[in-house]
Amino acid sequence: MPVLLESVDPRGVATLRLNRPEKRNAFDGELVAALHEALQRLGERNDVRLLTLEGAGENFCAGADIDWMVRGAQKTLYENEEDAFALAAMLLRLDRLSKPTLAVAHGGVFGAGVGLIACCDIVLAGDDAYFSLSEVRLGVTPAMIAPFLIRAIGMRQTRRLTLSGESIFAEAALGMGLVHQVRPKGQLNAARALIVEGLLGGAAGAQADAKDFLERCQGRPVDDELLREAAHSLALRRSTDEARERLRAFLDKGRGAKDAV
Repeated sequence: MPVLLESVDPRGVATLRLNRPEKRNAFDGELVAALHEALQRLGERNDVRLLTLEGAGENFCAGADIDWMVRGAQKTLYENEEDAFALAAMLLRLDRLSKPTLAVAHGGVFGAGVGLIACCDIVLAGDDAYFSLSEVRLGVTPAMIAPFLIRAIGMRQTRRLTLSGESIFAEAALGMGLVHQVRPKGQLNAARALIVEGLLGGAAGAQADAKDFLERCQGRPVDDELLREAAHSLALRRSTDEARERLRAFLDKGRGAKDAV
C-alpha cells in the first residue's frame, strides 16, 4: 500500500494524502522521501494550480513514527543528522512551493504534523482537530519544525507549546493563528471546496510572485530599499501578459455591466 496518495483533478488541484492510517499517518523515512519527491515534481508542473494536503483515516498526522525514532537512536550521529535534515528539507520544499497550499487537518496533529500545517499558506481544521508538540515528553525537541512554527505563531506561543507538550484544540489554534478556519467535521469538504474555488480565481503567476515577494519581506525593516524592491516587483508584474489580460478582462466586464444597466 502506498504511503502517499496523489491525485490531480482537471482544474489543476493536486491532492496529497498521507496514507499510513494504522500509524496515524506518522512519518517514517519512506513517507518523508515520498512527500519530498511529490512536492518537487508537482511544483514543477505548469498544469498544477494549487496543492491540498490531507491525512487518511481518523488523524491528520501523528508526527514522527516512534519506531522510526527508536531505530534512529541506534544510528551514528551523522546518520541521525541526515535523517533529521531529510525531514527539514521536505518541510522547506513545502514552505517554498510556488503554488498556493492548503492543509485540511482533522483529528490528531502532532509534532512534525504541526510543522506541515505551519508551512502551508492556508489551514482549514475540523472542530475535532487537536494539536500538540509532545516531543519533550519523549526526551527530544521539535528542532526541525521550530523555525516554521515561530514564524507562524511567534516565539511566545512556540515556547509554551514546546515546553508544556500540552494539547490544544481547534478553537485555541485558531486564536493563535496556527489555523485560519475551523469548521464542523461534516462540513470540511464544503469549506475546502470554497477555499479552492477562491484560490483558483487568482492568476497563477501573480500568486507565485506574491509568495516569493512576501518571503523576501520576512524580517526586514520597511525602508527605502524594501519599498524600491516592492515597486520593481509590481512594475514587472504589471508588464506581464497575464496581468494585461486580467486587467483588460476586468475593465471589459465592468463596461459590460454598465451597458446592461
